[in-house]
Amino acid sequence: MSKSPWITWSVVLGIALGGFFDGILLHQVLQWHHFLSLVPGMDDLRLQVLWDGYFHVLMYLVALAALWGLWRARRRAQPVPGATAMAAAVLLGFGIWNVIDVGLAHWILAIHRLRLDKENPLLWDLGWLALFGLLPIAVALLLRRRPSGPARPAAALGLLLALSGGLGAWALREPPGQAFTAVVFAPGTTPKQVFDALDAVDARLVWTDRPMGVVIVSVPEARRWDLYRHGAWLVGGTGLAAGCVSWSKA
Repeated sequence: MSKSPWITWSVVLGIALGGFFDGILLHQVLQWHHFLSLVPGMDDLRLQVLWDGYFHVLMYLVALAALWGLWRARRRAQPVPGATAMAAAVLLGFGIWNVIDVGLAHWILAIHRLRLDKENPLLWDLGWLALFGLLPIAVALLLRRRPSGPARPAAALGLLLALSGGLGAWALREPPGQAFTAVVFAPGTTPKQVFDALDAVDARLVWTDRPMGVVIVSVPEARRWDLYRHGAWLVGGTGLAAGCVSWSKA
């Protein structure tokens, strides 16, 4: 790897983007697994969603560190490599993340697998490793051999900020065709309090986890906000419950 800080921090940024891609697609949209799906004692969906959130916070910190490193390189007038070299570095980091995730989280620590509902999860792990781990790394190594065009760091940084803001706004929306609303109640809320809250807003219970900390209900859209007055922490479709909660399936 080049000793240029531009390349080093671009790789780190690619690792963060790989983590975001993993968490958003697999944890939230497809819901194939959560970060700690196979950890004993983690059957409470609130804990699973909480640790998904911790994982995303970590990825935000990694991304901020990468952007800070790129900003320092610009402030110090470090020689800027070409656009192709930086794109290759980001792609390399993206592939490295997925190799680490499959090798460490799936196989060594065994805290989750790609597909928990399949008889042979190893095949799915291997497919993900090849497509999103080894292939991006191979493409990155090929790009490094090509002549690199002129770099435009200010434009690239602006594009990354716009992309991050756009993805954040997208995550706030409710998924299309979502007939039900996911609700997370505060720890310590009793089942009776949950039922009282649902009765207060004319909601019908569709699904619940064992401790009734997370429920999926049919509720009039105009009454969703009222659930916050009855002990709810997060309510899907209100703009305050992005990601895993709004996209939860019954």
